Amino acid sequence: MTAADRATRTEDADALCAKAFAAANGPDSGVAMVAVGGYGRGDLAPYSDLDVVLVSDDGVDTGPLAEQVWYPIWDSGARLDHSVRTLEEMLAAAAEDIRVAAGLLDVRHVAGDPNVTLRLRTTVLAQWRRDARERLPELRAMVTARHRLVGEVAHAAVPDIKEGAGGLRDAVVLKALTATWLVDVPAADLERCRRQLLDVRDLLHAAAGRATDRIAPEHWEPLAEGLGLDGERAAQRHVRELGRRLWHLNRLAWRRVDDALRRSSAARPRRPELERIAPGVARSGGEVVLDRGARPDQDPVLLLRAAAEAATRDLVLAPPTAARLVRDGAPLPDPWPAEARHQFVRLLAAGPGLLPVWETLEETGALELVLPEWERIRLLPHASVIHRFTVDRHVVETCIEASALIRGVSRPDVLAVAALLHDIGKGGLTEHSLAGAPIAHDVATRMGFEQESVDLIELLVRHHLLLASVATTRDPDDPATVEAITEHIGTPEALALLTALTEADAKATSAKAWTSWRAGLVHDLSRRAAAALTSGAVPPPIGADGIELPELADAEVSVRVQPVPDGSRVWVVAEDRVGLLAEVAAAFALRRVPVHAARAWSQGDVAVSVWDVAEQALDPRALRDQIGNIAAGRVDPALRLAPRPVAEGELAPTVVIRPEASDHSTVIEVRAGDRLGVLHLVCGALADLDISVRSAHVSTLGPQAVDVFYVQEAHAGALSETRAADAAHAIRDRVSPDE
Repeated sequence: MTAADRATRTEDADALCAKAFAAANGPDSGVAMVAVGGYGRGDLAPYSDLDVVLVSDDGVDTGPLAEQVWYPIWDSGARLDHSVRTLEEMLAAAAEDIRVAAGLLDVRHVAGDPNVTLRLRTTVLAQWRRDARERLPELRAMVTARHRLVGEVAHAAVPDIKEGAGGLRDAVVLKALTATWLVDVPAADLERCRRQLLDVRDLLHAAAGRATDRIAPEHWEPLAEGLGLDGERAAQRHVRELGRRLWHLNRLAWRRVDDALRRSSAARPRRPELERIAPGVARSGGEVVLDRGARPDQDPVLLLRAAAEAATRDLVLAPPTAARLVRDGAPLPDPWPAEARHQFVRLLAAGPGLLPVWETLEETGALELVLPEWERIRLLPHASVIHRFTVDRHVVETCIEASALIRGVSRPDVLAVAALLHDIGKGGLTEHSLAGAPIAHDVATRMGFEQESVDLIELLVRHHLLLASVATTRDPDDPATVEAITEHIGTPEALALLTALTEADAKATSAKAWTSWRAGLVHDLSRRAAAALTSGAVPPPIGADGIELPELADAEVSVRVQPVPDGSRVWVVAEDRVGLLAEVAAAFALRRVPVHAARAWSQGDVAVSVWDVAEQALDPRALRDQIGNIAAGRVDPALRLAPRPVAEGELAPTVVIRPEASDHSTVIEVRAGDRLGVLHLVCGALADLDISVRSAHVSTLGPQAVDVFYVQEAHAGALSETRAADAAHAIRDRVSPDE
């Protein structure tokens, strides 16, 4: 499907509407039928609506005409969005609603009196230009809100090619900005991207069999075939590149609008004023350009210096400047000089100003000269749905998050480069942290870092998942947990850097990846590992150890609830017995309270468990009564928490024994789709085998839960190999029954 197909659809729609107007004896003067929106632009997709307005001069009665015009169009099967307005009503609506005003910039005559259409179009355009300085802030707010809600075409897991940032709606906005005469946008580039996205939407409608602008996973293959591309990956890259380019043009245009609105037209200088801000680099308005007398061919650091200045000052790196430096600049030597490394670190540590400058470096080909390895991850989708962005954008966001943490580490330069390279190994068959480590080593060497720093960057990339994985899936009381960190991370300096990188990586992933409870686990383990590296003594974990236990009567359960930022921390104390943890888990599941984490241990004859849950308004008395009812058999959890077969397309649960994780307990790792009741089912299966759960560690990201259980025989320590295998089979059967 091409522009020719859209032109044919538009011509057919015009003929249909004109025929209906003529059949209704539409007058030659005083009334016009006009097309607006996508129909007005000639952008009709296979399932698009026809947006049509009957516009009349004041005093012309169009009521009977409208009824006669619309019915033949409806009868044809066309999807019609229609209205009837006088010319004055149209102009008043445009003056009141900026969306109407922007939409009428594309009004097109279809039938009737062309003078009415001409007056409407010219008056709306004149109003638009006259009122632009007052109205554009409102349009900017609408665009920003839409972007925040929908996400970016280039980086969203399910891109919306119309409403997303860098989508078709933004292409229309850019044309409206150009119509104000305040800013200019590269017309040929804009139209190329817009037309190619329209081609994608045509194919998307055909693949989906309906009107849609969101590209679901199942649509990529037919899109690739329709576009003549080799597979889903190529189709994704094509669409995301278009979205990124349009978003880049959009960002630049709005920055220039902001600059134009700040300056009075009367005070605007006839020639751009240059303010020198660094050797060879100047500021012109809101953009970074080359200073007079700059010699790109003799200054290999000039590109990085200009980029760093733009990012740290939150200015635009002028694309023509970047393009000239790509074309005429001296290449960086290998290894880089110290100033190049310094400027690159300044760029990475600039905070939010990094993103637009980085995009300019990508769009102008400059990034390929500085970091050719970037091509490995450019516009690469993440395999996990927990990620908000594609891999490349996630990496940039990680650098931005890391910039807020550099004061807490001794080597901010190492942290910045490790944040940039931590996912550079993605896209291959090898585990990405292992694949990325040697790449990071080579990049850091080329940047001119000394060997010790090169080794440290490689170490951080290789083990950037270690701290979060161990903290959320291992028992903090077990000495093997701290050893799992210190056997790989040998100095407090490296540990501090890894902790900061872990936090930045998680924050850049999504809000779910760095909740307060997860942050607490990571920082507590880091604190204890740091103490072990410094003094050899491991302090106790932050938690419930040493709390004053209540005196319990027979079969009594004590429940205490403490509010925390992400929900509640619930303390449950009762007489120790096998199956207690399963009962408490069932109580939470029956109340539909998601569990983030759980720990359990014995103090004498008393069992203590601590639960981090998502609910903030828990009633401790109601929870205690529910646990008691389950224990007494008055409530049977099996009636409401029965296991279900694995749904089509869902990953089957896995149950694995981890013998290396502990010397005194048997560690069982359960991965399953996240749903209420899984924790109860696992604990129930263990209780049926008279196996005690020493502690449970629940980690939920997106649709998957990773639950780790430290278990022991009720009175005899770790399980034998046979008993461990029996436990694994029992859990697997319980959480994933046969059909």
